[in-house]
Amino acid sequence: MGVSDIIAGFIIEMLDSEDGCAELQRTELASKFKCVPSQINYVIATRFSPEHGYMVESRRGGGGYIRIRRVRQDPKQLVMHTVNAVGDELSWPLVKAFICNLLDAGAIDIQTSRLMHAALSESTLRAAPFPLKESLRAAIFKQMLVQVLCED
Repeated sequence: MGVSDIIAGFIIEMLDSEDGCAELQRTELASKFKCVPSQINYVIATRFSPEHGYMVESRRGGGGYIRIRRVRQDPKQLVMHTVNAVGDELSWPLVKAFICNLLDAGAIDIQTSRLMHAALSESTLRAAPFPLKESLRAAIFKQMLVQVLCED
């Protein structure tokens, strides 16, 4: 297990014990895990983004902090938020994060998750020319999400 995994696990434990909100100091965390502060930035940017279901506030300076909140939304609201968050293009790693977040929140079931992964994967879209691949993925994902909203 790498340092990033250990740091992410520590933050998740804090979120679990603090009812979904954790306040951290970058330098203290870096000291605790014997890494540079930019490693903390990397973990937060890649694992605690809105696509993963978190909101991050940051204040720099002497009394600076990083506050991470786990966002819990009604499943339908989360699907609508996701539709609105998807731009005109969508990368494979980002769509995987969206799908994982939707599954974790109970907005979609495992079967829907698997179908989305299959339909939006790199191998499925490999025949599409690169400039169109990410815009095609975004359009397909949005339509899938609209169908999820229409199910009820």
